[in-house]
Amino acid sequence: MRIELPTIHFVFQIYSNVRLVDTTKGEAQEAAKKKLIENFKLLEGELGDKAYFGGQSFGLVDVALIPFYAFFYAIEMFGNFSMEAECPVLVAWGKRCMEEKESVSKTLPDKYKVYEFMLELNK
Repeated sequence: MRIELPTIHFVFQIYSNVRLVDTTKGEAQEAAKKKLIENFKLLEGELGDKAYFGGQSFGLVDVALIPFYAFFYAIEMFGNFSMEAECPVLVAWGKRCMEEKESVSKTLPDKYKVYEFMLELNK
């Protein structure tokens, strides 16, 4: 399997915008938040009404993207918005992955610990 450069770039773009929401204020933060929500809405469009990005099977795209679910709480706290309100399909997918996939629930860090870690990074 070959991973396309645009896919890698897209994941990096999400990570970069998470960091900007976390570390900036004012207009820069709002711009990063807007881009991040746009990225997440693109993912929601790809997910549609499927259980997982590959359909009914948890696959490579799910594995690549599920780590961001652990950051949703921190993104909400730093960006002062609700992921559930902005991206309900993506949040439901993350919850489903946590509930149905033991490999996910046992490996993703606790959302509150992620938030605390990000607070420490910003000191």
